[in-house]
Amino acid sequence: MLVEIFTTGGTFDKLYFDALSDYRIGEPMVGELLQQARVGFDYRIESLLKKDSLELDDADRALIRQRVAASNASHVLIVHGTDTMTLTAAELADIPDKVMVLTGAMQPARFRDSDALFNLGLAIGALNCCPPGVWIAMSGRIFAADGVRKNRLAGRFEENAS
Repeated sequence: MLVEIFTTGGTFDKLYFDALSDYRIGEPMVGELLQQARVGFDYRIESLLKKDSLELDDADRALIRQRVAASNASHVLIVHGTDTMTLTAAELADIPDKVMVLTGAMQPARFRDSDALFNLGLAIGALNCCPPGVWIAMSGRIFAADGVRKNRLAGRFEENAS
């Protein structure tokens, strides 16, 4: 299995910048985490953007969609900020014949108490198990992209209320 990985920034790749508690988007962490995990599959990583997801606009989502659609890989992982992950997922919904999984983190991957590595592992599992479509792998669960929301107060993703 070849996994195409697109990174867009978000908390997953944030780093502590200065004494004013400012965070910046650093270099993508996903490659380092996959090397440490000694994964048994081939992957390519392309950094598309280095933005907080609240800063993503329609042009950014169009770029993500274009790169995913153009990829020759049938398994695509998108590392994305959590605040607008579902908006980007909706832009990908009509791309056929690909398993597309979005994941992110509530705490930067560079932090010891981050959920980034856990969410990345979950996303890789989703790529192996889910049928073609768009999925979000967060908070220990795999969600259909159109059936999930971020619960800021609880600090996790959960199914949409019916």
